[in-house]
Parts: sequence; C-alpha cells; structure tokens
Amino acid sequence: MFAKTSRYAPRSPYTVTLKDGTQVRAVPSPLPGPALVAGYHRRLAGQRLDSLAFHYMRDATGFWRLCDAGNTMVPDALGAADFVGVPPDAPVRS
Repeated sequence: MFAKTSRYAPRSPYTVTLKDGTQVRAVPSPLPGPALVAGYHRRLAGQRLDSLAFHYMRDATGFWRLCDAGNTMVPDALGAADFVGVPPDAPVRS
C-alpha cells in the first residue's frame, strides 16, 4: 500500500466504520520521536524539503525524515525554518 521508504510502511491498517455505515481502511499516524540530528542545514530562500532530502539522503521522498528530525508531522511546519535538522543516519554533505 505504501512505498517501503514511507513513514507509514511499518504501520498496520485497520478498518473504520463511518456514521453512514461505510467501512474504510485507515493507517495510524506515526508520531515523531525524539528529534535526533546529525547536524543542521541553513536553509536558503526557495529551498524545498524534497530537494534537501535528495541532497542529504539521495531520496526526495524522504522529506518526512527531515520533519521527524525537526520534531514535526507536517512539512509546512518547517516552511519558515531557517535551519532544518538532518537525521543522524543521513550522510551530512556540504
């Protein structure tokens, strides 16, 4: 259902019954853990999280790992951040 690199991949889906009786499958939202970082990237104007994720981790879809390092669930919360944490298992590049 999710790519193996997704933060939702290890989550088990469950079924929810809506008020009208319709059943839908859902996946629990992962909560960020402790903000562990190897270093920080000073963000320049116009730099997007997917570009930074590709730069540091060679995986543009890994932007969520930058969110985890910043202790936030949603990328928009890092939209105005001057510094973005880089996860410890990502090779820090200059």
